Amino acid sequence: MSAFSVARWKPGQLLPPRDARDGSLVFVVAVLCFLACLTALAALASTRAATGWTAQLTGSATVVVRPRASESPDSAAARAAETLSGVKGVTEARALSKDKAEALLEPWIGREALIADLPVPRLVTLDLDPKAPATAAVLNKALKDANVDAVVDDHSRWIADIERAARLAGWAAIGVFGLIATAAGAVIVFATRAALTARHDIVEVLHLSGAEDGFIANLFQNRFAGMAFFAGLLGGAGAAMIGAAARLVGGGQGLTPVLPLAWIDLLAPLPCPLVAALVAGIAARAASLRLLRGMP
Repeated sequence: MSAFSVARWKPGQLLPPRDARDGSLVFVVAVLCFLACLTALAALASTRAATGWTAQLTGSATVVVRPRASESPDSAAARAAETLSGVKGVTEARALSKDKAEALLEPWIGREALIADLPVPRLVTLDLDPKAPATAAVLNKALKDANVDAVVDDHSRWIADIERAARLAGWAAIGVFGLIATAAGAVIVFATRAALTARHDIVEVLHLSGAEDGFIANLFQNRFAGMAFFAGLLGGAGAAMIGAAARLVGGGQGLTPVLPLAWIDLLAPLPCPLVAALVAGIAARAASLRLLRGMP
């Protein structure tokens, strides 16, 4: 066989258009793509939730007021609210009544523990300017200058915890994606080895006819990349449908109030077919070249 005839060799002569194992391979890769897309949607929802929580906490603060010996708890809270309402960076200060303070404590200590003589601290809630919020140091100074015994909680500890959790969720999503991509590559490598082994005689004829390893590897690369692209379409579409169903069932909050899902998040599976084809093509080419170089 001449070099000219090799150059005109049709891919179907080495790799038939259809194989009995193609359906199983497409199914496995589609499931992996589906799981990867669901992971991406969950990561986007958790990031959006963390951003919303952080914004809410950044725009508010809580002040625990301890009354002096000469004043009642309610009057101390009112004086603290009046003092803080004039601080730059505070848009509104509200003193909570005893009933509202007890309602906040009830989930933690129970209704039975809320006896009449229990010294429940008074709380003042602050709405801060989102563009230039007042800091805890500024609020504490204002209270000290007004001779108000109080402790300011600007929620910085909770904000740090939320941001840390969001980072962990992001890294976990990247790790899961890496594992899924590795699994998909391993499946393609196995399929490539099986296809090359089954067509060992044809590969030997091609070698004797002058075909280079790169030419043969291209056949496997294109074949499995095309299959992975189709599988990526199936997996991505399935994940988008699940996300859309969760968005419709959950209303404006998406999956749950804790993990909100937006309609724009459903665009996340769009790159899935291209990524799947890229991973499959690289894996198939690397595996085929390695096997071809080991053939006599």
